[in-house]
Amino acid sequence: MESQHMTQQVFANYLELSPASLSSIFNDRTRPTINIVEAIKKKFPNISTDWLLFGTGDMYVHPSDGEEVAAADGQQAAEPVLDFGDTPQAPSPLPMSTGSRKSVVPPAVSDVKIINKVQRNITEIRVFYDDQTWETFVPQRPEK
Repeated sequence: MESQHMTQQVFANYLELSPASLSSIFNDRTRPTINIVEAIKKKFPNISTDWLLFGTGDMYVHPSDGEEVAAADGQQAAEPVLDFGDTPQAPSPLPMSTGSRKSVVPPAVSDVKIINKVQRNITEIRVFYDDQTWETFVPQRPEK
């Protein structure tokens, strides 16, 4: 989820699971079922089953590692399913047998530059009041 830059809500929707069931797993109220593991493996076929189940080894499997990696088109996949161009950083694996959670350090944020976006200017601001009235404010433009 973190390597794909997804929130719990987005991840649950992507896996076609209820957000509540995923939340209860993250909060250590329940343990993941085989159906959840299968849902993750179906959407991320190159994720390591050992990493997913036991927190051991690398997060992603490469075809030379011996574990079968099947992509949706029958070809072998070596990169994450949702590749945003970043090298995925595996979070610290947590064994599923422990009842406590370690705090997870968020991934480093890189600056994003927006290219070809036209500068927008405020033309007016309206404030609505509970007595059904409003005021309109128009900013003064600096003279050039």
